[in-house]
Amino acid sequence: MGAQRGSVVLRQPHRPRAIGFLGLETVGDWAVKAYGISAWTDAPRPALVAATVAAAATVLPGPARTDSRYGIGFAIAHDAADRCFALVDWWHGENEIHQRLFSAPLEQPDALTPHPGEAIGCVWELAVTDFERRAWLRHVLANPESPDTDAYLTARFAGRV
Repeated sequence: MGAQRGSVVLRQPHRPRAIGFLGLETVGDWAVKAYGISAWTDAPRPALVAATVAAAATVLPGPARTDSRYGIGFAIAHDAADRCFALVDWWHGENEIHQRLFSAPLEQPDALTPHPGEAIGCVWELAVTDFERRAWLRHVLANPESPDTDAYLTARFAGRV
């Protein structure tokens, strides 16, 4: 029998959150699948969504298309219980996701700054990342004869996690 490693103290019981596809955004020469999550309602506040798209414009590398970049990514606007979060992710080098994470106080959803710390995402955000990973694998990597980025862009996650 293994030793007890410590107990997790939960602030509150897990409550599923709606995760929704918000649209395919054009950010410069990038195609960005935008998602929204909220701890409070079925969608994040519009100010946070707009700030997330604006943050993407500041960090997506240029040019969008190179031998190792495809001008394709996804972003998540998350009105979380304690802060506002924006995750900006893009595909690089066939099989890598690159990411920048931003956050803002709840009362200022449009005041995103680079998030201090080592976080890469919470269980709700990682549900989107996992879906996007699987979609990339299915439509691009597992399709070596004809990688289909259009099919990837039309694959969209929506659900409760």
